[in-house]
Amino acid sequence: MTKGVLYVVATPIGNLDDFSTRAVETLRKVDLIAAEDTRHTRPLLRHYAIDTPMQSYHEHNEKSQLDRLTDMLLSGRSLALVADAGTPLISDPGFPLVRHVAGRGISVVPIPGPSALTSALSAAGLPTDRFLFVGFPPRSRGQRRQWFEDLDTEQATLVFYESSHRIQDSVREMADVFGGNREGVVAREVTKLHETFLRGSLDDLLAQLEQDENQRKGEFVVLVAGAPSGTKEVVEVQVDHLLSLLIKELPLKKAAALASEITGVKKNYLYNQALIIKESGM
Repeated sequence: MTKGVLYVVATPIGNLDDFSTRAVETLRKVDLIAAEDTRHTRPLLRHYAIDTPMQSYHEHNEKSQLDRLTDMLLSGRSLALVADAGTPLISDPGFPLVRHVAGRGISVVPIPGPSALTSALSAAGLPTDRFLFVGFPPRSRGQRRQWFEDLDTEQATLVFYESSHRIQDSVREMADVFGGNREGVVAREVTKLHETFLRGSLDDLLAQLEQDENQRKGEFVVLVAGAPSGTKEVVEVQVDHLLSLLIKELPLKKAAALASEITGVKKNYLYNQALIIKESGM
């Protein structure tokens, strides 16, 4: 029996006219549409007169639906996976299904289209030859700050998603960790009616968000310029110097633990560095 096909279909972020002809034809011909939220997808289907059956497929039921949807594909029927908006799997559900069916020899076909990530990058004016998409920051303040600290020396342009509830706090903590002078862009409501791009230093962006309540509404892509070249090497030299001083007075484990508290670098890495320093006699 011929196996079905799983189509991963990008849908408009805001403007319904951004939907491709190929995507429309795909949704019309498949046997079922698995949508992150049927309430979001239904207006799109109505706009293009698509009457294909639809079911919800989101982060709370994607594992329980895995076997049923896989059996459907194995029986020869086809399925389209769509997110609320943009390209599925980019901080949206779908990874378990794509991985599961691809491992069983079922074809997975991408139907490209809108993505808030690439749309924001294309208009931000920051380097795009190398970028790192890291998705949504953690919700907890402590975890979020540590997460930013782990990215501090990354030289690629950093791309985040953020919600209206945390955009102000996140940009404030980015300024604290990356430095208020680091260049950034806040892209709000990309492709939608109230689309705006705020540009400037992280301190400037925070001031603009604080001054204008409207700029804190909607969905956000935050882009931050990468760390200057050589930053990572400077940090490593400083850490090694600190360790070399500490291990003269403390056991290795205590030296690594204290250095971790001071620098925020992980203890395991610092312990290994301390071993190297001690063995080399530095």
